[in-house]
Amino acid sequence: MTTSVRFGPDSPQAGAIRGLTEPSWVRAILIGTALLFLGLFLFVPLAVVFSSALAKGFGFYLTAIGEPAARAAIRLTLLTAFVSVLVNTAFGLAAAWALTRFKFRGKDLLLTLIDIPFTVSPVISGLIFVLLFGLQGLWGPWLSEHGLKVIFTPAAILLATLFVTFPFVARELIPLMQEQGSEEEEAALVLGASGWQIFWRVTVPNIKWGLLYGVILCNARAMGEFGAVSVVSGHIRGLTNTMPLHIEILYNEYQFEAAFAVASLLALLALVTLAAKSLIEIRTEKERVAPLESRTV
Repeated sequence: MTTSVRFGPDSPQAGAIRGLTEPSWVRAILIGTALLFLGLFLFVPLAVVFSSALAKGFGFYLTAIGEPAARAAIRLTLLTAFVSVLVNTAFGLAAAWALTRFKFRGKDLLLTLIDIPFTVSPVISGLIFVLLFGLQGLWGPWLSEHGLKVIFTPAAILLATLFVTFPFVARELIPLMQEQGSEEEEAALVLGASGWQIFWRVTVPNIKWGLLYGVILCNARAMGEFGAVSVVSGHIRGLTNTMPLHIEILYNEYQFEAAFAVASLLALLALVTLAAKSLIEIRTEKERVAPLESRTV
């Protein structure tokens, strides 16, 4: 048995239906403008990157990305992204749980601090680490006395990347967990479930797609970060160069084809990330629409 629903002439649903009945020339202009924008700012640059990368043939392409400095940059980029995702996933889960399930003094302050990397320039973020850990920085002399070095090492790359990426998972989970509420978790607690059982069997299944979405965004930013890591890396070839920094060095040395070869690999990683992001968005939308459709039965 299905129930029919009628919308008033001034309802939002009726407005949405009227929006689908615009004249064909209006839809054509809007679609054409969107396609033109995508072509100029997405497809054309991608085509230039891949065509330039293969300008000297596939053999040169493999040589360019197989060069020791390039391999070191790829390893450092992937390792930094992997560690950043692990750490920020743990932080995001903890922060979202604390902010949505508990009331405590300083809650608004914590929420504001999470947003700091969104408001601070990445270059300024890198400069902050230089002022903290550099030889002339706040903790630089103490580190030097104990034979420790942070700036111009892979550790500085990781610290800078962690800073610029830590809001992504938390910011995806906080509104999602606020919307879902805590009724199911409270019911599980009443039924005798432990804290870990509630977390793994109730909380995680409810937030899994939002969590994956935040992880993908965090990973994409970690792999493509340039400003913050450029300040703290020292551009030491084979040691502290990530893929974006290695591309810059090759381009400045007029090794254009090699630069585009490494850039094409970074673009491929970005496209894979974008595809995963789109699949998660589709799956999330299906799960959101399914309960609404079931109400009509």
